[in-house]
Amino acid sequence: MDGVTAIANVLKLEGVEWIGCMPSNPLIEAAAIAGIRPIVVRQERTGIHMADGFSRINNGKKTGIFLMQAGPGAENAFGGVAQAYADSVPILLLPAGASRRRSNTDPVFSPTTSYQSITKWAAQINFADRVPELMRRAYTHLRSGKPGPVLLEIPGDLHTEEIGEEDFDYEPPTVLRTAGDPESINKAVNALLSARRPVIFAGQGVLYSDATQELLALAEHLQIPVITTLEGKSAFPENHPLSLGIGGSSTTEAVHELLNASDLVFGIGASFTKSNFTVPIPVGKTIIHATNSDTDINKDYKSQHPIVGDAKLVLAQFMEGIKSSGDNAPRETDTELTTKIQNHKQHWLDQWMPRLTSDEIPINPYRVVWDIMKAVDLDNTIVTHESGSSREQVTPFWEARAPRSFIGWGKSTQLGYSLGLAFGAKLAAPEKQVINFMGDAAFGMVGLDVETAVREEIPITTIVMNNYTMGIYSNSRMPTAVERYNTKSLSGEFSEVAKALGAYSEKITDPSEIIPAMQRAQAANKSGRYALLEFITVEDGTFSKY
Repeated sequence: MDGVTAIANVLKLEGVEWIGCMPSNPLIEAAAIAGIRPIVVRQERTGIHMADGFSRINNGKKTGIFLMQAGPGAENAFGGVAQAYADSVPILLLPAGASRRRSNTDPVFSPTTSYQSITKWAAQINFADRVPELMRRAYTHLRSGKPGPVLLEIPGDLHTEEIGEEDFDYEPPTVLRTAGDPESINKAVNALLSARRPVIFAGQGVLYSDATQELLALAEHLQIPVITTLEGKSAFPENHPLSLGIGGSSTTEAVHELLNASDLVFGIGASFTKSNFTVPIPVGKTIIHATNSDTDINKDYKSQHPIVGDAKLVLAQFMEGIKSSGDNAPRETDTELTTKIQNHKQHWLDQWMPRLTSDEIPINPYRVVWDIMKAVDLDNTIVTHESGSSREQVTPFWEARAPRSFIGWGKSTQLGYSLGLAFGAKLAAPEKQVINFMGDAAFGMVGLDVETAVREEIPITTIVMNNYTMGIYSNSRMPTAVERYNTKSLSGEFSEVAKALGAYSEKITDPSEIIPAMQRAQAANKSGRYALLEFITVEDGTFSKY
């Protein structure tokens, strides 16, 4: 078989059912012959986002794949890969490249060289007989350690080179997981048991390791409240009495109050990277930092108890250590603590209820979020947000109850990311209702990929909150530009665009129609149609920040 066919056969052995692509790559035909469905998108970035969403919902157990055309296709895809790298998402990138004779010839674009700064590992398949070896290494990187994008460049002449059947010895590599150092675990357990007001800060490593049950067991056993990072939202059920909510760029009163009052912060499956999209850890806290990446230890915060290991294994070690210390029985429910959490939650919601239930026209965006949350089955819905205003308006208030019922993201914040994420989520979990919230600026970036959802029958619902402006940017940022040139203003009738692309769509101007419109969109989804609801909203730049 030729080298490209060998790659397709590896993908088949890995159980791959679909690949994203745009518009040409030698692997497309070989994959189709192998029974793998190619999904053509309108732009590379959306296809990579789709692979990203697929990997997230599967917790990396199945990996999204995207193929790029040599030259401009690989160049256009850079932004999507940068987002996946920032958020530590395992996706496999298989760009076409120049023939090997033209490699390193200026100005030929080299994906292997150009993507090294935003991939976990990047290499060129330089000989056909190396396909099994290099694909095995790629999947080992995808499955083990800190997640991230992996790239293998397919030279333009690889299809001219054969690999013998006897040399095709590919077997899918196993997952490699490590537990924490026992001595470090013991010290951290003692610190946790000695703390008077500990909090747990759970990141997406809990999701990737399927460790929600272990996290629940530990939190309940010791009666410790739990915060999640933006990427880790849904790792702990937000309807649980010990849930404080999300510690993102917008957060909750309970997170603010109990994190500040804590004496110890136990980070599990979190990088503790300082950014604009996570609450900072106040000074003076004892920090236990358990992560699967030693590069994140002592990076931004000094940790008195660093632990490198898989979240599921580490949490199990903590429970063993706690029970070995004599703390065998779960502690009684701390009613004083849970009452305090509930009081903070209620006080916070009471402050926001005027917006969440507003009857104003244009519609308040918080009312859109609140009503749609009431219109769906939260236990069977996957939601993701957009960059900008919709992130701040959705993430604190949407109640995530089950692992991966919410896709939070934000270490990079590319507009338009949510649409492809939702496509990938639906491909990963076709039985779920999938919704993405986005603003008008984000729709302007990726809106033509509505046609992809229509053509490929990916029945999600997109919520566009259209306020005809770049709402998250206050006028004070660029007062002269706004006053003199109306720089913030945008335009567009997006429900009409979606309709022209073959989607079910509605434009909603009355808040009383939010729930009925969502119910009609759900009916459209059940019949196999993509749906877009365009809500005409007021600009509201007030966010839940502390």
